[in-house]
Amino acid sequence: MIIKGQKINDRYQIIKTIGEGGMANVYLAYDTILDRNVALKVLRGDLSNDEKFVRRFQREALSASSLSHPNIVEMYDVGEDEGQYYIVMEYVDGKTLKQLVKRRGALTLNEVIDIMLQLTDGIAHAHDSYIIHRDIKPQNIMIMENGLVKITDFGIAMALNSTQLTQTNSVMGSVHYLPPEQANGKGASVKCDIYSLGILMFELLTGSIPFKGENAVEIALKQMKEPLPAVTMINPEIPQSIENILIKSTAKNPKNRYNDAREMHQDIETALDEARKNEKRHVYKYPENDLDDTKIMEKIDDFNKQDPETENLAKKIDDEDINENKKSKIALIISLIIVGILILGAGIYFAVTKDKNKTIRIPDVVDMTIIDAEEKLEKAGFVVELETKKVDSDEIDAGRVVKTSPAIGRTVKKGTKITLYESTGVADIEMEDYIGKNYIEVQTILKEVHKLNVEIKKKSVENVTEDQENKIVDQNPKAGTKVSEGTTITLYIPNMDFYPDMVGEGWTLEDVQDFAEKYNLNLEVNEKVSTTVDPGIVIWQSRRSGSVIAEGANFEVNISKAPEVVETPKEENENNSDENDTSNNDTTKTPDKTETTE
Repeated sequence: MIIKGQKINDRYQIIKTIGEGGMANVYLAYDTILDRNVALKVLRGDLSNDEKFVRRFQREALSASSLSHPNIVEMYDVGEDEGQYYIVMEYVDGKTLKQLVKRRGALTLNEVIDIMLQLTDGIAHAHDSYIIHRDIKPQNIMIMENGLVKITDFGIAMALNSTQLTQTNSVMGSVHYLPPEQANGKGASVKCDIYSLGILMFELLTGSIPFKGENAVEIALKQMKEPLPAVTMINPEIPQSIENILIKSTAKNPKNRYNDAREMHQDIETALDEARKNEKRHVYKYPENDLDDTKIMEKIDDFNKQDPETENLAKKIDDEDINENKKSKIALIISLIIVGILILGAGIYFAVTKDKNKTIRIPDVVDMTIIDAEEKLEKAGFVVELETKKVDSDEIDAGRVVKTSPAIGRTVKKGTKITLYESTGVADIEMEDYIGKNYIEVQTILKEVHKLNVEIKKKSVENVTEDQENKIVDQNPKAGTKVSEGTTITLYIPNMDFYPDMVGEGWTLEDVQDFAEKYNLNLEVNEKVSTTVDPGIVIWQSRRSGSVIAEGANFEVNISKAPEVVETPKEENENNSDENDTSNNDTTKTPDKTETTE
């Protein structure tokens, strides 16, 4: 059992579990050598002793390691530690398409097109390497905040020339996205991925899957027999050109589908063009019930080899003419001349065709200016789209090329249209609500991950307890505000100063006034008579000593004052008969008995 904090192979420290699957569990881990977060996929313990599953798990690593594409999760490492087999992959900080659809429902048309273009670009790259994903579903596709899509889990992907592809019992993948031929027990081909992409596109457009049932068998039967629901009936605003993509990609008969993911990608690219505004509903070329010809993609032979049809044609003519004219040298010479002319003509034809269909590799234009990249691509024989696509990048400066579509390094036909992805610079960071969180942890994330400056300030707040000493009570900017790299963020923690014992320490009124001014307290002073405390000294405070000071709070004190005195006439001298003589009248001081404090 893998637990938080455990270190795999003395290198990858487990942070938390981020996913559990039927074959493996996935963890967020920290690579202590390369100082980065990674996704660690570990084969489930109950399967580690099963040689078949171990081989399958290792096959995932081998197939995935051959893929390098911006829309495919990168694999870093593979290994085994005390019987635990693992794969280390790029950690994608985002959500799955399934989570996105559950939260939002149907996506906008532009969002769907952008996602599908990225997916078909990535899958086409895998197909170029003779690898089929075979488990395309929204749960296996991550989308980041900047819209970048990443295909994960080539866990049941295999090289196309593997003999295991033809095993009729290898029905894999989630049944909701499973093509009919696989549900029928036939082998996998690139067209299986095309079908799954079509079902996924339907879900993104409508917010739901097209075929539902109480069990896997019922759903599989619907995949084989029932037509795809018309998406234009669900949402009339979806154009026919988009529905035609769904019709073609989800055909029951693989021969009616796109030949490969690149063809589907090109169809999606032009789906909203004005020329396709009044497009008619797509009609299948082959019967939909003809499911016998599922083919495994084969490597394309070297184009330099002579075309087989030309070879057969020449051989046929040559054999027939020689057999029919064995007795005539002239006829034989004539027939050979004819054959030579045919071969020469075919050679010229295919030479012209070859130049027209010449395939060239897309050059590296990453980090070049848009103008320089356009010039380089056009010189190489490509057509560059006028409008670039804007993407965030923390590695490429604004105004420079991040990537191309089709991807750099891919071999495509001369004249292919290339879309440039232009960097808009580092993405703005949306502030989260950090109130109540430990300021040390938040400070580390903001500084190390988002490259922000952080300052910590104290703020007096009411009703703060001692256990909140390290908790954030306020922040600036507020949650939801977008900031750029290098911005200074202020985190406020409680002012944990405490009220002193003013009575016991003999504070004066002046002391109290200075204290109230320092902490911006609303001070109320009352004078109370005391016969035991010197005047001007605190004899009572409203906040007990040791309680936390809250800025702006009300605070009341009683200050001692001396008893008031009044003058009273002294008793007249009985021997003094002169009532008018007051010169000897003396006075005595007596306390005012209205309010005293002992």
